[in-house]
Amino acid sequence: MEEVRDRDHLDRQLDEASEIGMTLSIWAARQPDRPAVYDPSGRVLSFAELNAGANRLVRFLRHNGVQAGDALALICSNRAEFVIAVAATLRSGIRMTPVNWHLTADEIAYIVRDCDAKVVIGDARVGQVIKTAISTCPDVRVKIAVGGEIDGFVNFDHALALQDGSNISDPTLGNIMYYTSGTTGRPKGVLRASVRQTPASFYKAKGYDPETSVQLGAGPAYHGGPLGFDVRAAMNAGVPLIFLDKWDSELVLRTISERRVTHMHLVPIMFQRLLALPADVKAKYDVSHVRYIIHGAAPCSPEVKMAMIEWFGPVLTEYYAGSEGGAGFFITSEEWLRKPGSVGKRPPEPPVRILDGDGNELPVGESGMIYHKLQPGTEFRYHKDEQKTWANRVGDFFTLGDIGYFDEDDYLFLTGRSAETIISGGVNIYPQEIDNELVTHEAVADSATVGVPDAEWGEQVRGVVKLKAGFEASEELSTDIIAYLRARLPSYKVPKTIDFVTDLPRSEAGKIQRDKVRARYWEGRIRQI
Repeated sequence: MEEVRDRDHLDRQLDEASEIGMTLSIWAARQPDRPAVYDPSGRVLSFAELNAGANRLVRFLRHNGVQAGDALALICSNRAEFVIAVAATLRSGIRMTPVNWHLTADEIAYIVRDCDAKVVIGDARVGQVIKTAISTCPDVRVKIAVGGEIDGFVNFDHALALQDGSNISDPTLGNIMYYTSGTTGRPKGVLRASVRQTPASFYKAKGYDPETSVQLGAGPAYHGGPLGFDVRAAMNAGVPLIFLDKWDSELVLRTISERRVTHMHLVPIMFQRLLALPADVKAKYDVSHVRYIIHGAAPCSPEVKMAMIEWFGPVLTEYYAGSEGGAGFFITSEEWLRKPGSVGKRPPEPPVRILDGDGNELPVGESGMIYHKLQPGTEFRYHKDEQKTWANRVGDFFTLGDIGYFDEDDYLFLTGRSAETIISGGVNIYPQEIDNELVTHEAVADSATVGVPDAEWGEQVRGVVKLKAGFEASEELSTDIIAYLRARLPSYKVPKTIDFVTDLPRSEAGKIQRDKVRARYWEGRIRQI
């Protein structure tokens, strides 16, 4: 009984602290010496050290004139300083934008300028790129380098060394503004009313235990999924975070086994890479201790997900939402096995509707644009783009651009995105449906169905395929794949042609970059329908 009361008291403390960005400080007080971050370099920071680092960074920024409401751009790989920067911005009222450090100098400069950053924390591993980018950003007045030196930047360790590490006395909840990847034009910042706070009860329900749980951070932390479900989850649940620097399938599996990882966020392409490991390699590593794998960001074929459940057990939970927010759909393995392909049941609040092009609600089983209701406190806008902000609204509902339908039991099924829709002979075809079948063929490792120009029909369905090792591109194989699809799809959805490629472009979040695949077929044409 005493243990239950203590846990209830802790949960109240955590929920109260989350409203001012100080959750980490609660864990630092309760378990100061427990490892909080395992850095890829081999460094290990305790919860006390991580919390003190966040306080020191806040004080350094304030000493240099940075206050609540100012913006910070974090251009950093998976390392301990990334977590310190997140913890500091959450408690200082600063708005942070995580930036993909793989971008070009021009792309980085655009985001730094567009987000109005006064502070840049940059990773020395791409120091020259960052230096070039920031040279075109005159409003940046505080420049900090992590992992080494960048000319004109202050060293992170030196900046914090003389600052006080005790808890700041006036914490203010900060914010995080992500940039959408988009399919056309420059990315846009998604500025939400406030950073979403996850209650302590959520982590308890997902099997988090500060004494035994271990979080794996295998994806790039600058993306919303890994930042929320790995970095902030470990920070809020009081569990160690094991950061990996880059994807290596066997290293990931070995880390899960040897470090007794219990929780992780993965995306479907990571599932595919793990599943592709030889059987004898997979057999070497115990995964029976894994309690919770959350996945999303990209569609997952039923066959891939089933294989993961058979391997790891019913520990997978899928989510569906976006940087802009949304109702927040979740589906457990048990539910998904009853409803294969679904991303979850319609939540009671906020409402979600399926609308046609005229804004009319569609009946059960009919695909249309998915609209989520904006709730008080969850409002968002696209930074410096009011036209885009209002273009996705119907009344007080907004869309992420996704297409889907509800079945008779109110479970949501995604069928595509409006930006990816193929229009052939006036009929809308959603390429994800085709890709879901293509990747089940024994020869196919990855696929990206696109619409290509057709003089008669406007667009023709084209399957672009990466083959598994051991298979060779040939006319015979193309014919076999098309025949395979004909047995599984309506004839109008079956590609007329299969093109074989050695690789397919995916974003760091694991999403297929269909626009890049499509672009070469439409090069030089004025109309891109």
